[in-house]
Amino acid sequence: MKKKKFGTLCVHAGEHPDPAFGAHTTPIYQTSTFVFDNAEQGASRFAGQEEGYTYGRLVPNTPTHSVLVEKMVALEGGEAGHTFSTGMAAITGVALSLLKQGDHLLSTDVVYGCTYGLFTSLLTRFGIEVSFVDTTDLEEVQRNLKKNTRMVFLETPANPTMNVCDIAAITKMAKDFGAVSIVDNTFATSMFQKPLQLGADAVLHSCTKYIGGHADLLGGVLIGSSEFIDNMTPVVNDTGLTMAPYEAWLCIRGLKTLHLRMAKHAVNGMKIAEFLEAHRKISWVRYPGLPSHPQHTIAKQQMSGFGGMLSFGVAGGMEAGRKLMNRVELCSLAVSLGAVDTLIQHPASMTHADIPEEVRIKTGITDDLVRLSVGIEEPEDIIADLDQALEKV
Repeated sequence: MKKKKFGTLCVHAGEHPDPAFGAHTTPIYQTSTFVFDNAEQGASRFAGQEEGYTYGRLVPNTPTHSVLVEKMVALEGGEAGHTFSTGMAAITGVALSLLKQGDHLLSTDVVYGCTYGLFTSLLTRFGIEVSFVDTTDLEEVQRNLKKNTRMVFLETPANPTMNVCDIAAITKMAKDFGAVSIVDNTFATSMFQKPLQLGADAVLHSCTKYIGGHADLLGGVLIGSSEFIDNMTPVVNDTGLTMAPYEAWLCIRGLKTLHLRMAKHAVNGMKIAEFLEAHRKISWVRYPGLPSHPQHTIAKQQMSGFGGMLSFGVAGGMEAGRKLMNRVELCSLAVSLGAVDTLIQHPASMTHADIPEEVRIKTGITDDLVRLSVGIEEPEDIIADLDQALEKV
């Protein structure tokens, strides 16, 4: 049978009738431990000589987790993966697996606020050197790679500036230095961007966002080669960064409609971006699908769609942005993203507030920046809500 298309994989990859009772949907294996047939089997599984489940914290966790991993492996084009309690747990797990004292981490300068905090506050305490660079500038990336660079971390499109970096070019540079490339693919999802095919060693997601899709779970996942994932397993097991079985099941359920939701997010995202760009009270818009986006050309090359995330500035600065956010009615004033409903927030005072002001300004996270996670409502209704709120600014 020929290779199945993305939407079919969303629905069917990893799924099999439950062998115990024939249940059509994957069961939630809500258990912390597993019973062995005999002492020899238990010893064999803990020694890694026999495949099977042992304890909920230890990979492969439960059969529910295994289905989620298999589905994500199919969608990203990888070989194996790990699940985590959150997206930040996934980033923590890969960082602690790869880096040690004296190593250098090169990161995109515009990253999620907690990613910035992890890299600057925790990793540096362990003697790990961290550099943040503008990864849209290939010459700057090249200048900042070092002999001790062990890991290159890319977030593209970046949160919240929507900067896009050339994954293929940067991962090749990293390989030349013997460094591993990790790509946070949360904004684009595997529907619109395939970092592994572009040369990345591993790709991660905050499942809290588009994978779950309904703002009702926390989770993370990382996909890579079997060798890469196997090398991570001891750290993943020992740190206890484990996703719960119910969250794994929610992710499986969410993935069944990922292709439908992302298609709608992308259509809506473009319409809202075009509306905002033409509005007299909007000073600028950043959406990879717009020709005005600084990296529109590379976005077209490495993305098959542009998703539902965008940022913009309201003429009048922070105060005008606050008035807008306080006057929306359909849109929800809330952090996070990737939900079926539209969310609006102010990164400088919310999700990225822990980043020093001078760093925020330098990297484009300005006080006037408003981030919009465009939902799957009818676009005319989202536009009408933004329009009525802007009229009151």
